[in-house]
Amino acid sequence: MEKIFKIFLVEDDKNFGAVLKSYLEIHNYQVVWVDDGAIAMNRFKKDNFNICILDVMLPNIDGFEIAGEIRKINQNIPLIFLTAKTLKSDILKGFKVGADDYITKPFDSEVLLYKIKAILKRNENNISETTDIYEFQIGRYLFNYKLRTILLNENKQKLSPKEAELLKLLCLNRNNVLSREYALKTIWGDCNYFTTRSMDVFITKLRKYLKDDSAVEIVNLHGSGYRLKID
Repeated sequence: MEKIFKIFLVEDDKNFGAVLKSYLEIHNYQVVWVDDGAIAMNRFKKDNFNICILDVMLPNIDGFEIAGEIRKINQNIPLIFLTAKTLKSDILKGFKVGADDYITKPFDSEVLLYKIKAILKRNENNISETTDIYEFQIGRYLFNYKLRTILLNENKQKLSPKEAELLKLLCLNRNNVLSREYALKTIWGDCNYFTTRSMDVFITKLRKYLKDDSAVEIVNLHGSGYRLKID
């Protein structure tokens, strides 16, 4: 079954935004479209996206500011800027906040499609490399995913399979948001009231296992998910 990628699109031009959303959906992408920069971050936090397409010139908050906020939550998600500007300073500003590409309006939709595919493929390859990792340093703890153990000095804690899976996802997204929905569907295979309560119990257990290092914290982000915060 072909994987469906989810795109976060921020574009204030309602006609252009509607056309672009439809075009991307025709090519089997799932698109969440926001037309106001002021509400963009609240919507971004509610879901787990594969790539962001941001218009630079937006009401209230511009695309650069939104990109900066996104980078605080997820350092790895690809960003594409759309703009009518061609000034070198603006293009450089986009790349400084972590842009993967910068497309000047008007543009060929097929070119955008090609760029999206290329960036997602590269990002998927990077992710597949990180998922082969099975040892993680969590502050003063050493977590071995294969052995399902957390080691601090000479003290070893054995984890259950689901505890190990959940901690691995948190480690792979350390200091970024781990979407609640993504974790539930990845580990439990479903996202409902019962699996959600189950995951909350496992999060409580993981916090207890990691409580002896004050630099390590699993933060609950209301309505979004969790973040493994390591100072």
